[in-house]
Amino acid sequence: MTDAWAAEELRQLDLGDARLNRRVVRLVTDLAAQPAVSVPQACGDWATTKAAYRLWDHPQVTPAAIRDAHIQATSARVASQERVLVLQDTTDLDFRHHPATTGLGPLEHPAQQGLKVHSALAASLAGVPLGLVHQAVWSRDPAAVGQRHRRRQRPTVEKESQRWLTALAASQAVIPVATGLITVADREADIYDLLAQPRRPGSELLIRATHNRKTDPEGYLWDTVRQQPLLGQHPVTVGRRPDQPPRTATLTVQVADLAIAPPRHHPDRAQLAPVPVRAIWATERNPPEGTQPLRWQLLTTLPVTDLADAVQCLDWYALRWLIERYHYVLKSGCRIETLQLGTAERLERALATYELVAWRLLWLSYAARQAPTESCEAVLAQHEWQALYCTIHRTAHPPEQPPSLQQAVRWIAQLGGFLGRTRDGEPGVKTLWQGWRRLEDIAATWQLAHPSPGLMGNA
Repeated sequence: MTDAWAAEELRQLDLGDARLNRRVVRLVTDLAAQPAVSVPQACGDWATTKAAYRLWDHPQVTPAAIRDAHIQATSARVASQERVLVLQDTTDLDFRHHPATTGLGPLEHPAQQGLKVHSALAASLAGVPLGLVHQAVWSRDPAAVGQRHRRRQRPTVEKESQRWLTALAASQAVIPVATGLITVADREADIYDLLAQPRRPGSELLIRATHNRKTDPEGYLWDTVRQQPLLGQHPVTVGRRPDQPPRTATLTVQVADLAIAPPRHHPDRAQLAPVPVRAIWATERNPPEGTQPLRWQLLTTLPVTDLADAVQCLDWYALRWLIERYHYVLKSGCRIETLQLGTAERLERALATYELVAWRLLWLSYAARQAPTESCEAVLAQHEWQALYCTIHRTAHPPEQPPSLQQAVRWIAQLGGFLGRTRDGEPGVKTLWQGWRRLEDIAATWQLAHPSPGLMGNA
């Protein structure tokens, strides 16, 4: 089924050569079938492996072309939504263990060399990842290291922080006008220029704040919010951590409408106006002894008139976790940082290929939770779900009707080590990608033993 999915996802791919288009589809199919293995293992033989490496070295195979094909498919999925979240985040790809690779740049630690990746992932309001709408990849200039003390003297367009504004503009260009979007980002996006950036109708911001900004008239952001009356309380579930069991925390919620003044160090401060926003302060006032209290400080352009509006913003911000999971799958599931391709250019082509694989794994995990009764044939071929069913149930006779998507996903995760106990909840992407690897081999063996579709259906 991965071959049909890859062909559809890359239907708009145009590398100027139909043969190259087909080779990219074939490579994505192979990698999606076994995302957690090495390239030679996924390709299956030396000829196919060599073709993959040649593809990543081909100047006509541009990362932008592969990414744009996926983004067009994302735009089509987004069009069915009234409003979507656009989750932005930045991650590092660390290739320090491959020192011969050229074209890399320094990361956060002096010993790290690699690429910076900034992604914008569209998701439904229910938390189903719909695909990338933007991604930027770059390597830092080694000569710029140690110059950060001069950052405040430069305009945003000359800083790495411009990535947040660029991704916002790209998101608005990709997402259909009839679909509203809410850009969700963490503390790094608490930038005056992002908050002040002109936006199209229906485009809103939801940012976790880090600065206690000056407001207009005289005052400071969080001092002003804490003086507001309580809107109410909101219970949230805090998951298990290494040093504490799961618990329920009660947050008190306060909100203020205010205007943020331009930063005093901004090079264009004299020409800038205060930016109106809503500030949400949600804090745990009586945490258990020895426990760090929860505290969320959000800035938004969304209307917040009551507790329900504020809680909705808190819930939407909590879905920002999806973009972190996407980067986790890309690095830990697809093992992108283990690739030894010699140059940053080849790595970028490989990254563009694996991006589709990582998104599909993440989508499958969350789609099964939101559409549990859908047939698994939306993602599995007949021989795949039959092989899966018979392996899990230790029988040679599959049922006539396919199982649900949720059940099939749980069985795939079970192949990857998911225990499926009541307290385990739904499987995560790690057990899912491990299960995919086993399912590929099991399904191939099943198909050899049941070559006739008619026989498979009547087994």
